[in-house]
Amino acid sequence: MINRSDILSTIDMIDNQHLDIRTVTMGISLMDCADTDIHRCADKIYEKITKKAEHLVQTGCAIEKEFGIPIVNKRISVTPIALVAAACNTADYTPVALALDRAAKTCGVNFIGGFSALVQKGFTESDHHLIQSIPEALAATDFLCSSVNVASTRAGINMDAVRLMGETVKKTAELTKESGGMGCAKLVVFANAVEDNPFMAGAFHGVGEPECVINVGVSGPGVVYHALQSCKGKPFDTVAETIKKTAFKITRMGQLVAQEASKRLQVPFGIVDLSLAPTPAVGDSVARILEEMGLEVCGTHGTTAALALLNDAVKKGGVMASNHVGGLSGAFIPVSEDEGMIAAAKSGALHLDKLEAMTCVCSVGLDMIAIPGDTPASTISAIIADEAAIGVTNNKTTAVRVIPAPGKKIGDEIEFGGLLGSAPVMPVHPFSSETFIARGGRIPAPLNSLKN
Repeated sequence: MINRSDILSTIDMIDNQHLDIRTVTMGISLMDCADTDIHRCADKIYEKITKKAEHLVQTGCAIEKEFGIPIVNKRISVTPIALVAAACNTADYTPVALALDRAAKTCGVNFIGGFSALVQKGFTESDHHLIQSIPEALAATDFLCSSVNVASTRAGINMDAVRLMGETVKKTAELTKESGGMGCAKLVVFANAVEDNPFMAGAFHGVGEPECVINVGVSGPGVVYHALQSCKGKPFDTVAETIKKTAFKITRMGQLVAQEASKRLQVPFGIVDLSLAPTPAVGDSVARILEEMGLEVCGTHGTTAALALLNDAVKKGGVMASNHVGGLSGAFIPVSEDEGMIAAAKSGALHLDKLEAMTCVCSVGLDMIAIPGDTPASTISAIIADEAAIGVTNNKTTAVRVIPAPGKKIGDEIEFGGLLGSAPVMPVHPFSSETFIARGGRIPAPLNSLKN
C-alpha cells in the first residue's frame, strides 16, 4: 500500500535528487521486412517502425505529465539488421541505416538502436556487410546506434571480429572527425550482449523477443547519493541495506511507468532495467556515490569494492520491486556522462586500467572514454579483447565504447553535449598489441561455459 509518506518521498526524489525514467524503449521485430532489394527492405522497415511507434513519444509525454514523473528519453530498438538484411543483394547496408534514422525522426525519438550483428562464433556474409557499413552509416545519420557482439561465455571470443571492430572504430572516428568522433559514441562492442537492453548505444530487439515490446530503463544515482548521506560512519551492512531500499523505490516507479505505457500502447511489457545511469549534471553521479562511501576520489584503492557493493545492492533491491527485471541492471560508469568520473579522470585518480578493473563488478564496461586520436586500431582491438575476456570468464555483459578523438592528445577534452557530456582524453599504454591481435582465430570458451 502506498502511503502519504511514500508519495512525498518520491516527489522530493524527482524535484531535488534527479530521479527520472531514463528511457522508455519500444522494441520492434523487423524479421518480416526482409527483401532481396535493399531499397524495398528499407521502405518496409520505415513503414513498420513508423506504424508501430507512431504514438510512443506522445504516450510517454502524456504519462510524464499525468504522473509528474520525468521520462528523459523515448527510444526504439529493432532486430539486428545483419539478420534482416541478409536476403538483400548488396554489400552496402547504408540505405537501411538511412531508413532507420528517418523513422526515428518521424517518430520523434532521440535514438534508434539495432544496426547490429552477432558474431561471437563467426561471421555470415551479412555480418561482414553490416560491419563494413557501420562507419558510413553512423557518419550519414543522426540518431542511429550500432552494436556488435564479439564474444560470449558459451562461444568464447571471436578474435577476427575483435580485430575488425578496432579498425571499424578508427574508421568511424575519422568519418565523424568534424564532430570530435561522435560516431564512436553511437557504437558499442559487446560480450554477452542481452536481447532486452533499453539503453543506447547497445539496444537491439533480440530474436527471442515478441513482435513488439516496451522496456523501461530507470535511473537515480542522485537518489542513492542523497540516501547515503544519512549513513556517514556507519558499517557497510547499513550502507548496503540503505541502497537496497532506495533501489526498490526507484524500480517501483519504473514498473508503474512500464505498465502504464504497455497498457496505453497495447504492447506487451518486457522488463525494467535497474541500471543507475548517471548524467553530467552535478548531483547525478555514480562516482559521487562511491566517494560518499568514504573514498577521497573515485579511482583510488577501494573503488572496485565500493562499486561491487553498489551494484549488488541495486540488484537485490530492484528485483523485489518488479517481476520482470532484465536488460543490464546495475551501475553504469561512463566517463563522459558522469560529472564525478570526469572530475576523477581530470585529477589523475581514474585511469583506463582502474576502469577496466571496475568493470569486473559493474553492469557494462569501458564506456564513453576518449583516447588519443592517433591510437592504433590494434590497441583499440586489444582493449576490446581485454574487456571481452572479463565478460566471458565471469559470465556477465561487458562492452567497450571508446572514442579515438581525431587530432586530440592526452589532456585535451571533447564536448558532445546533452546526456553524452564531455570527456577528457585519457592515456592508453604506449606498447604495441599488434602481433597479438594479428593472430586472429577464436579464444575458446572457458570451462565454466559447460553448464549442461
